[in-house]
Amino acid sequence: MDNPNPTQQARVIAPDETREYYFKEGCHILELNNDPDDPALSIARARVAPGHTTRKHRLAGITERYVILSGQGRVFLDGVETRVAPGSVVCIPPGVCQNICNTGAEDLVFLALCTPRFTPECYQELNT
Repeated sequence: MDNPNPTQQARVIAPDETREYYFKEGCHILELNNDPDDPALSIARARVAPGHTTRKHRLAGITERYVILSGQGRVFLDGVETRVAPGSVVCIPPGVCQNICNTGAEDLVFLALCTPRFTPECYQELNT
């Protein structure tokens, strides 16, 4: 079958650990796939240090899903607190106030899958 979108090519993307950066939200981010040529989805690995809580924020027009890979924590969605552990999937609709706290002794690591893809312009910090 022909590729319905000729701008997208089959590929394997290897993570480059040297590209991890600290984001103003309060966690380390490694973009695994965030390409303007693939606007439907972005995938990032987020890492929150023990005892840290990310800043309250929302994403405009973006649905986000966290897939918890390791560590323990609490996620807050519009002020409702839920414990998370490896295997937890957190579904966050657009515009929902969110933040996450690492309650464990090791890094809290999760994948953040955004549809459509994350761009910095969609990030809105909340001071509440």
